[in-house]
Amino acid sequence: MSRGAAGERPAARVCRRCRITGRVQGVFFRASTAARARALNVTGWAKNLPDGRVDVLACGSEEAVRSLIEWLWRGPGGARVDNVESAPADEVQAPADFTTG
Repeated sequence: MSRGAAGERPAARVCRRCRITGRVQGVFFRASTAARARALNVTGWAKNLPDGRVDVLACGSEEAVRSLIEWLWRGPGGARVDNVESAPADEVQAPADFTTG
């Protein structure tokens, strides 16, 4: 198979489900995550969980998803991230955009 621009395969799409622990609610974590994800062309969602964590689904190129997960470890200025759990997720769940809930 040729590897020129016309012959390149599109980047493989991956989905990861992340649970972020720390001071991550009430600090614009979901909105900031959505803005960062959109800038990286990542789809999915960020939702608050009743236990104080934030749940994130991130789907996109492996590089973009990895970059978003690295950002999740920092979060926005007012956040304090203690842990980010990350596991593969089923891409069928992914919305066409990145949403917050």
